[in-house]
Amino acid sequence: MQRFVFYMMVFVVASLLAATGCAAPLTGLSRVGHAIQVGAFSEVRNAERLAAQLQVRGIEAFYFKRDNGLYAVRFGDFPSKQAAQREARKLVSDGLIGTYFIAPPQGISVKRETVLKREPAASIGRIPEEPQKKRPEPPNTDKDMGMIAARTAERFVGIPYRWGGNTVVDGMDCSGFARAVYNLCGVNIPRTSREQFKVGDPVERDALKDGDLVFFGSSEDSINHVGIYVGDNRFVHAPRRGDDIKVSSLGENYFAKKFMGGRRYF
Repeated sequence: MQRFVFYMMVFVVASLLAATGCAAPLTGLSRVGHAIQVGAFSEVRNAERLAAQLQVRGIEAFYFKRDNGLYAVRFGDFPSKQAAQREARKLVSDGLIGTYFIAPPQGISVKRETVLKREPAASIGRIPEEPQKKRPEPPNTDKDMGMIAARTAERFVGIPYRWGGNTVVDGMDCSGFARAVYNLCGVNIPRTSREQFKVGDPVERDALKDGDLVFFGSSEDSINHVGIYVGDNRFVHAPRRGDDIKVSSLGENYFAKKFMGGRRYF
């Protein structure tokens, strides 16, 4: 009798979840905590150089282009602002970084951050943060998250992207780029394209939406490339090590033959 009651309870809970549209959290994913952001570089090579130096120290860092045309470096996933500040002060004392900004956890928002409008000098410590005005929160729907992820990916186009400079093995740049974009969107995804393919919800080609990841390879067991879908049968990706981020079409002969499917994480 007790076993029957237990199974009935499981059935009722499952039915309620299905009826309300709720789902278990996707495995392999997590939210990004507080992060450290350094500078506003006018030259991408300066941001790349700092990211590479941090990688040598075992710190997973990435650089990106802001909507004001300047480049910044971001790294870390800290449980609190205080923990991020402690690490930042240590890096300042080591002479590795200068001015910095603590980016709070967020669904997405490169635009909502306080920007330092000058190059950081290694001899300068942390500058006071500008008072932040209260702004209305943007809608936080799955549709919005995917759209903003796609627009964030497009901001990288034209950047000679190298994930970690010379400290990372070939083939990591494409998945590192996808990981960087999703990090800016507040979501941690696995490091490699094969691992990324294993998480998220499967999406067929004709159902792809902005922000989905698209994967390529000779089979599902040998995924070797990933990009971010941005609509109209196009995706943004890092073609090869050190090459510029670019937009390509799923209709191109190579990608059409190698397409293994899409994954959705929002």
